[in-house]
Amino acid sequence: MRLFLHELAAQQRIFWRSREAAFFTFLLPIIFLVLLGTIYGKRDTIGGIKAGTYLLAGLLGYGIVATSFAGLAISLVVRRESGVLKRVRGTPLPASVYLGAVIGSTLVVIGLEVVTQLLIGRFLLDAALPDALPFVLAVLLGTIAFAALGLALTGLVRSAEGSSAVVNAIYLPMVFISGVFWSTESMPAFLKGIANALPLTYLLELMRRVFTRDDALSSSLGAILALAIWGIVGGVLALRMFRWEPREGMSGT
Repeated sequence: MRLFLHELAAQQRIFWRSREAAFFTFLLPIIFLVLLGTIYGKRDTIGGIKAGTYLLAGLLGYGIVATSFAGLAISLVVRRESGVLKRVRGTPLPASVYLGAVIGSTLVVIGLEVVTQLLIGRFLLDAALPDALPFVLAVLLGTIAFAALGLALTGLVRSAEGSSAVVNAIYLPMVFISGVFWSTESMPAFLKGIANALPLTYLLELMRRVFTRDDALSSSLGAILALAIWGIVGGVLALRMFRWEPREGMSGT
């Protein structure tokens, strides 16, 4: 446990020293929440839900994806291609402790981001607050599922230079199609079909029910199951595809 906590603290220092990572994964969802919240009045609604609550739930989901999927995948590809992961693998530090600390650090960042968004949503946007237990479970499930998918995605990215382009090409369209910023009810049928196949759609469904319904968990069993399946698929693929050795060096030998 002491070794894990030491590595967790080290991962936190690495994250906050990277200004780009801190901005795009931590600050950007918060900035979007403030900016979009000023557009809608306190009496406006989106998809039948109070606008402030709708945006807060959506941008909480966006923050989870930005941090546990996009940010995690990009950072691990960069570390792999720069040889950091290979050097870690050659130390006495167990691989499970290292990856556990990386994911744990991601969860800490998400926790801080969630608290900040909830405060902004409540006091600036007059948004509702969710019940604690269903909300925490939704955040944990979303974080674990998207972290598993992020680990799996690293196996598809061959270079550090291309990591941002590949990851953004996947997660940014998902953010817009899944309905983070607006209701999907008015989208064309083919986009709705795509949205129904995306894991973020189910995280947003679960998150918004946590904010608006007392029976959020029991009424969201389909969304929970879909997220769990995506997480399991991501975990299986991560076990098969995650690499500690640089991919560029391997392709050039």
